[in-house]
Amino acid sequence: MTNFLSLFRKIYIHPLLWGVVAIAVMTAHFIELSLLLLIIFIHELGHAAAASFFSWRVKKISILPFGGVAEMDEHGNRPLKEEAIVTLAGPIQHLWLIAAALLLNKAGVMSEFIFTHFIQFNLMILMFNLLPIWPLDGGKFIFLWLSLRESFPKAFKLTLIISIIVVFVFTCFMLMIEPINLNLWIVVSYIIFTLRYEWKQSRYIFIRFLMERYYGKKNELRKLKPLIVEADELVIHVLERFQRGCKHPIIVEKDGNETGSLDENELLHAYFAEKQITAKIGDLLYPY
Repeated sequence: MTNFLSLFRKIYIHPLLWGVVAIAVMTAHFIELSLLLLIIFIHELGHAAAASFFSWRVKKISILPFGGVAEMDEHGNRPLKEEAIVTLAGPIQHLWLIAAALLLNKAGVMSEFIFTHFIQFNLMILMFNLLPIWPLDGGKFIFLWLSLRESFPKAFKLTLIISIIVVFVFTCFMLMIEPINLNLWIVVSYIIFTLRYEWKQSRYIFIRFLMERYYGKKNELRKLKPLIVEADELVIHVLERFQRGCKHPIIVEKDGNETGSLDENELLHAYFAEKQITAKIGDLLYPY
């Protein structure tokens, strides 16, 4: 309970949001904006509460002029089931919100005006968030699904490629039906900016994933997935084959014959602690 209450101290309201609130008051749309912000806040609080339950490091819950985001200081080494639950904890909030609105409206407590907008906003946010676009929840589910079969850098790059394609299709579709919806284009612009930034930072994100794997907690259970490598392969190229949720014993071969084995931590230690950035696997197996 204490952890949950501490989340409220991490709420950050973007300064521009107050300008949006002022405009909403002047244009008599304050009620609609309040409902929208309440739904967004509960959605992001759902993510943060689930993350806090699993002892994730929650940085802040940001409420932006065009949405919200729960920022976690985690780098892809938590169990995939945990991340799936944390991701699902946002969209699932809309189910009880809609159910509560139906009950309140039926009891005559919620007016038809508020009920109609509340249901519309919930469905709109739910459906939009489930689009397979990073960093929306749908994009995160795509990344988790790809992580079950691909290495971390490949899964992340494929997620971004899928996201770019879906954003392009979505933009073309919205140009036909909502060409002058300013709020929509602000959100789309933010997503495009985020995708561009994540693409440029993909190498840094991968290195951060390796660093967390080396320096972070190692008490979670991971399935063993041996990697068969050649002695003359570079250490970094083998690290690029590391997969989420797996521990990798390294089986070293030369001319088709097994010549030895290494633990994945030996590769991480050589790369980060010993700075053997250009080393080959054989250099670790036969240091002299």
